[in-house]
Amino acid sequence: MGVERTGVKRCRQKFSLEIAIGFVSKLGMGFLRMPFSLMQRLGYLAIVLPLIAGAGILASMPPVSAQEKLATPKIQLPGLSEYANPEAPENKPLANTSELILEAKLKDGDPDIERGLVWRVFSPEPGDDDKLALIASSKGGTTAFHLPEGSYLVHVAFGRAGATKRITMHKGTRHESMILDAGGLKLNAVLPSGGKIPEKLLRFSIYEDDDDNDSDRSLIIPDVKPNSVVRLNTGTYHVVSNYGTANAIIRADIRVEAGKLTEATMEHRAAQVTMKLVRERGGEAMADTSWSVVNASGDPVRESVGAFASMVLAEGEYVAIAKNKDRIYQRDFKVISGQNEEVEVLANGDYEPADGESLD
Repeated sequence: MGVERTGVKRCRQKFSLEIAIGFVSKLGMGFLRMPFSLMQRLGYLAIVLPLIAGAGILASMPPVSAQEKLATPKIQLPGLSEYANPEAPENKPLANTSELILEAKLKDGDPDIERGLVWRVFSPEPGDDDKLALIASSKGGTTAFHLPEGSYLVHVAFGRAGATKRITMHKGTRHESMILDAGGLKLNAVLPSGGKIPEKLLRFSIYEDDDDNDSDRSLIIPDVKPNSVVRLNTGTYHVVSNYGTANAIIRADIRVEAGKLTEATMEHRAAQVTMKLVRERGGEAMADTSWSVVNASGDPVRESVGAFASMVLAEGEYVAIAKNKDRIYQRDFKVISGQNEEVEVLANGDYEPADGESLD
């Protein structure tokens, strides 16, 4: 069908051109037959003959297809960024640039890090927005950049560890080795006597170590999963371990050494407690119950709503307070580390009136 339509279109184009040539020719001959002077006839010919010639040229040209009419010419544009990602295979060294080859090590004398690095090259002077302009970046291990002569700031990151160096480029190839002075930290926590803690209930936060101000430490990494390796610069860090979301919290200062993996296991003295409000011991839990847990000093620890209130509590003495249909019930209980238990609060026992409720 495509071939037949193209043929019909070419016939229509040829027929239209023949009509145009005939019309122009007759028009010219009509002017010559008119009773004008010789100079007037020559003037008319000067107008008509180019029209006839143009029609002949159009008739000799091949027909234009619909695809050719819609096609746009291909324009070879230069790269929008002269500092393209060096990993791109099509990237070629620019004229008047020198090659900078970069490698990184955990400590002096260690082998080169082969993966997991993030390289960034910045302009050494801040722009109008007071920020350093990013010129080039790369991921992986050892990398290379092609840069014009000048001064640059090169930063390499390996997890949360990093190092920065000012490098001045001249003609020729330059090799630079960056020493991260970093190691790894792997965290876990257990119960006394090595009891396991469900990983979904365990999280760590890593802070800067600040002996002068324990209450205002800078958070470095939140929500670290157990047994995951975190890369950090050499130094001492303050680690906080949360077992559950209540008050089972322990802290420790841990030292990270360059080129080493430090594995630290912390110990929680806590247990999981599930509370329910029942009409009789061993009975069904009552729905629409609001729960509050306070410690021995009367400080609130955790609140919950539902037939069951499950939480992890640090070892110690507590009071469970249940409110159901404007009635309040309570029970003292004790948490022993590693001993998960169910705490029942009896709804037929003594109760305290809710706010505004009369005892009459």
